[in-house]
Amino acid sequence: MNIHEYQAKEILRKFGVVVPDGQVCYNSNSARDWAKRLNEKGPWVVKAQIHAGGRGKGGGVKLARTPDEVKAIARDILGMTLVTHQTGPEGKVVKRVLVENGCNIARELYVSMLVDRATSKVTLMASAEGGMDIEEVAAKTPERIFFEAIDPQTGLMPFQARKVAFRLGLEGKQIKQATQILTGLYRAFVESDCSLLEINPMVVTAEGDLLCIDAKLNFDDNALFRHRNIRDLRDYDEEDPNEIEASQYDLSYIALDGNIGCLVNGAGLAMATMDIIKHYGGDPANFLDVGGGATIERVTEAFKIILSDEKVKGILVNIFGGIMKCDVIATGIVEAAKQTGIKVPLVVRLEGTNVEKGKKILAESGLNIIAADGMADAAEKIVKAVS
Repeated sequence: MNIHEYQAKEILRKFGVVVPDGQVCYNSNSARDWAKRLNEKGPWVVKAQIHAGGRGKGGGVKLARTPDEVKAIARDILGMTLVTHQTGPEGKVVKRVLVENGCNIARELYVSMLVDRATSKVTLMASAEGGMDIEEVAAKTPERIFFEAIDPQTGLMPFQARKVAFRLGLEGKQIKQATQILTGLYRAFVESDCSLLEINPMVVTAEGDLLCIDAKLNFDDNALFRHRNIRDLRDYDEEDPNEIEASQYDLSYIALDGNIGCLVNGAGLAMATMDIIKHYGGDPANFLDVGGGATIERVTEAFKIILSDEKVKGILVNIFGGIMKCDVIATGIVEAAKQTGIKVPLVVRLEGTNVEKGKKILAESGLNIIAADGMADAAEKIVKAVS
């Protein structure tokens, strides 16, 4: 689950991380009034709040010198369709802005934390070259980004925080500030069950202090039952309606740009299915994992979600039944096809528990279902069917 920048900063404040004072606003008059409350002389920064990075390059982050300028900028940003490298060409409509105190930036740094599955540890990533071009730094000069693995039994140790601070080129009082900030970030990451924490940039001000002026937090969906306060921060306006609908039925769904809908059980098999579709020249329209214990109702809803995507020209069902029984999935396929009146080609590959029963149900359904033997055969047939 993703949240907005202003929400991320509220969480980080609770862990002692230093962030600018600010307020989220939903109209330009409120933005002007809050600017006056934050400080009397400015400057202020007005920032579009959407679930995407690259807002500055897209015109969604601007500096204001007067309260009236805050109002004018907020008026321009609110309601705009902001297009960044993370939104796709369709962009996202801005419905709220963050107004916060500006600062005199001397240097921009980058800090993030994520779970490194290779080491099964939280890893701290940092670079002395933060800011809007961090992706370019990662692509062209990856040696300028360094990593610090954190032992889960000890947590982030003070010597590790100081080590990172020195490598960032910090000195004097900044070492102590960096230690406090990094320790707070690690606590926030672990105690909030984050999957990603990113500060870009963390700045050194002209006065020599450290300040986290941007923040991004992503959370592990499977841990949200422990964090009702975080779960309530979810902004449904920022999510794909089909993904929201899928979550209501415990379906893992992610929309993609292709034209072949995929219905699979198991995340690994779903990834392999998308890969083999690409291998045979097709493009998957989605990732959809119905899980190991899907019911007929869930399978039916999965079909409805796939078919609601107008780009879908065909569907590939790839099921390997272990816990999932092939006769159950077959019944769901038949029921879904009847309810939705499916008119696009449908290729089904079944293997596993009760596979013969499942194939019999499909064969006797009277529906135009293309049977496949194996993944390669299924991929070839669906790609050919939509060509």
